Amino acid sequence: MYIGLLSYSVAAVFFLVLLGILLTDRRQDKPSRKYLLLATSVTFLWAASAVFQSGQSEFLLAYQILEILRNLFWQLFLLLVLGRAVATNELPPVIRYTKIVLYFISFLMILLVLDRHLTQILPLPSGTVDPLIVGYLAQAVAVLVLLEQMLRNTLQEMKWAVKFFCLGLGGIYVYDFYLYSEAMLFQYIDIMLWQSRGLINALMVPVIGIAISRHPEWSSGMFVSRRVVFHTTTLLAGGIYLLIIGFGGYYVRNYGGGWGVVVQTLFMFGAIIILALLLFSETLRAKLRVLINKHFFHYKYDYRDEWLRFIYVLSSPDETIPLPTRSIQAIAQIIESPGGMLWMKRDNNKYLPVARWKMPAVYDSEDADTDFIKFMEEQGWVINLDEFEWNPGVYRRRGFFSLPEWLRGMQNAWLVMPLVLQGKMLGFVILAHARNRRQNFNWEDMDLLKIACRQAASYLAQHEAAQTLSEARRFDDFNRLSTYMVHDLKNMIAQLSLIVSNAAKHKNNPLFVDDVISTVENSVDKMNRLLSNLKDGVRGNEDKEDVEICSLVRREVENRKRAGNTPNIELKCMDENIFSNANHDRLASVISHIIQNAQDATPVSGNIFI
Repeated sequence: MYIGLLSYSVAAVFFLVLLGILLTDRRQDKPSRKYLLLATSVTFLWAASAVFQSGQSEFLLAYQILEILRNLFWQLFLLLVLGRAVATNELPPVIRYTKIVLYFISFLMILLVLDRHLTQILPLPSGTVDPLIVGYLAQAVAVLVLLEQMLRNTLQEMKWAVKFFCLGLGGIYVYDFYLYSEAMLFQYIDIMLWQSRGLINALMVPVIGIAISRHPEWSSGMFVSRRVVFHTTTLLAGGIYLLIIGFGGYYVRNYGGGWGVVVQTLFMFGAIIILALLLFSETLRAKLRVLINKHFFHYKYDYRDEWLRFIYVLSSPDETIPLPTRSIQAIAQIIESPGGMLWMKRDNNKYLPVARWKMPAVYDSEDADTDFIKFMEEQGWVINLDEFEWNPGVYRRRGFFSLPEWLRGMQNAWLVMPLVLQGKMLGFVILAHARNRRQNFNWEDMDLLKIACRQAASYLAQHEAAQTLSEARRFDDFNRLSTYMVHDLKNMIAQLSLIVSNAAKHKNNPLFVDDVISTVENSVDKMNRLLSNLKDGVRGNEDKEDVEICSLVRREVENRKRAGNTPNIELKCMDENIFSNANHDRLASVISHIIQNAQDATPVSGNIFI
């Protein structure tokens, strides 16, 4: 009596808690939530009626009718979910026909129960199978079949929630199937199996609760603190452990012979000591907290907002803050760190500090072949320096390394995060302590920081590649500019050399003096253009205009002749109205270089025709 009373009392309390959680949500507009609420309510009433049933020699009318309704409402809920999984607009015909059959079976079973308790028109089964037990068995089989179909037809992305529901409700009805199968075989219900049924139902409630919290249409949105769930899970696990130990002690006592009591005492004492050690184990408690946070709760970050903010900071159009500094800022703001520094790998196989954000400067470098660097590159772990100080074994189980001296001497250093891209570590970031996050820094923060560091690594790699390409383009521009400079300098040297060689002979000739002034002015203009090109990094003015080709070529030919270059050049213009839209100075320089190249490649006695 007392076993059944306790068993179904626990089940009633568990289903009452689940019902209370479901009732906290006002969003009852989803049909699936209404049926889930009805099924949970009837199951609670059934468990409560089973408490009064305990110790009775005959089954009560209310208990039997509530059990039939409990099975029916769970079947209707599963049919609705299954129908929504296979069709969107209306229920398929097979779902409607199945619902009619289930209603009919439940109706017949209720009539049979009413007859036995009130009218007694039908004779009681004697020596044959009880049709009421067959009905209970059929209802259990129907629930199991519907669960299998629901799991089979659920979308892949929702199976992570539905599988727990199938496990919880399936566990309840698998036990019902076993209970009524044995009852049909032996023509009576085993009282011990019936009394244990309440605890089986209670044990499955947390599993169903996990499934409800994961499903977007079933979840109530009620918040339960992680601390409450942690202690509840610990107590539940401890209770299950003691229950198993109790069964083991009972077995040892009954089959241990003369030493049974002694062995049972030793066995129970050792089991309790082991339980105490497990409960006070910090490692086990930490793993249990991570398990609960990962599988029982929604994440503490709004990842959409965090990611949008992170990407906005990285890709900010504000050029006053360089990308390396923005990378530190974007990562630090995730965990409210007040500052940080960035080290990047350079060609000398060393990691050098390249940027900092609100953190005192450090100028130490780190070789790429140290154990510290190799550990971060191979494991990709975020190193919590506080944790490393009091529990270095957590990290050294993955590989031995020691912290660099310069890192130990850094004030307020907290986290070291590698920037890994395609298996190679481009650099690492060190963040300062965050006042409000040191105590609740957990696995979720680490996972988010790892992803953020990988994204920042891709941005930094692209930034450095763009800088390298820009430098290569600058060198290419400089090489091209130097080619033009050489040609222009050779022309000016040739012109000035001709003036010097003829100065003694024609210095009193006014025409010679005018020609000297014109040549010097031309040389000064070219030198100014060269200086301007060197300063601006471009080859002359980019302004374009319509340039008459023949007059431009004629002027350059005269300049070459005036410079005294040989061989002789002959120009014949077929059309005086040929124009080109180009930069005048650049086009003149190109034509001059072409003529000079032709003169360099032609013998002195030869001729050049244009």
